[in-house]
Formats: sequence, structure tokens, C-alpha cells
Amino acid sequence: MTTDRSRALVVLPEEAERLALPAGGAFGLLVDADATDGAFGVNRLTLGVGADGARPHHHAVSWELFHVLDGVAEFLLGGSLVTVPAGGVVSVPPMLPHAFGAAAGSPADLLVVATPGVERFGYFRALADTAWGRRSLDRLLPLQDRYDVHFGSSDVWEAARR
Repeated sequence: MTTDRSRALVVLPEEAERLALPAGGAFGLLVDADATDGAFGVNRLTLGVGADGARPHHHAVSWELFHVLDGVAEFLLGGSLVTVPAGGVVSVPPMLPHAFGAAAGSPADLLVVATPGVERFGYFRALADTAWGRRSLDRLLPLQDRYDVHFGSSDVWEAARR
């Protein structure tokens, strides 16, 4: 898709694709990178109480910005855990291992912007299938380069999320 730079991009709530997740969560697919000539991509992630958002990973190319719209989110940033309440913002540079989820006892609603944008809606659809058990996590591994999502591990994160 080539973006018409003479017009603003508007995505109304009813136009966004919504992917249900367990525990009352959902992905809201708002803007994929093809709609912005790769400038950015935007999604909204709603997580149920204490639910995981993403396991430890990094992006080789993209910065990722999280705005906590509601609730409280917990982030792994490198080797540190940070708790961020509604209104907070987290900016993660390329190559920094990170993970995130709703904090214990709280839901979380996150607006997530990645720049430069990489088309990731296919990845989010695959993640939703994985969350519901329709696809194994192993099937996502070959997609890491395509979606600039490179999985890792963290003992700090695993201990915090138990």
C-alpha cells in the first residue's frame, strides 16, 4: 500500500480489527506499517488482571513506545522490573530485551507504537491463535525476522511472573 500523503489517516474504533485474548484481553489492530509507508504501526493491547502481554524479546530495528491507558503494567527492561501506572509511558530502543504484562491484581490497557513500522498484524493474529492454543509457540519462531520480534529469556521475568 502506498500512503496518500495529502490526506490524514483516520481509523475509527469500529474499523479496527479486534482479536479476543484469554482472561478478557484483546488486541486492537489500529494501524499497520503499510498504511504509513513504514513510518510506524499502532495497536492497543488490553490485558486481564495479572495477564502476560509479551514474553522476553527484543526488536532489531524498531523502537517501541507503550502508553499505559488504564490499570497498571509491569515491564522487564533489560534486567530490571518497572511498574508503570495509568498515564505512564515507556520507550524501548532497538536491541533492549523487554517483556510486559498486567501487574498482579490489576488489568492493563496499553497503546503500543512501533517505529519504524514493521507489518505486524499477521504476527498479532498468530499470537492470538497461540494464546488460545490453536498454534504452538514453536510455530512463531520462524517468523522472528519477518516481524522483527526476537524471543529471548529472563530468569528475572520468569520469577516475577510466577
